[in-house]
Amino acid sequence: MKLVVAIIKPFKLDEVKDALNELGIEGITVSEVKGFGRQKGHTELYRGAEYVVDFIPKVKLEVAISDELVLKVVETIEATAKTGRIGDGKIFILPLDGAVRIRTGEKDNDAI
Repeated sequence: MKLVVAIIKPFKLDEVKDALNELGIEGITVSEVKGFGRQKGHTELYRGAEYVVDFIPKVKLEVAISDELVLKVVETIEATAKTGRIGDGKIFILPLDGAVRIRTGEKDNDAI
């Protein structure tokens, strides 16, 4: 099992979610997060004063999947979240040692 974590632009969330649903992914966790990478934030003008916005709003998706689906899920997220501009985000793939569905007690792949 793997945990795929993707940091994407917020306006791409619905498109990515729909594409993952088409793959048969039944559950994702979504969090609103802030951060920066190479873009290092940006400056904005407010009432004549310029100030720096260090942290850019992003959306973090977490998907627990079986090993067989990893490549398809990563390719799908990459293709649907891509705008070709700086700040498109990142995808991380982490090993997942176990999972338990609390309601039924199912374990590992049966739980996801």
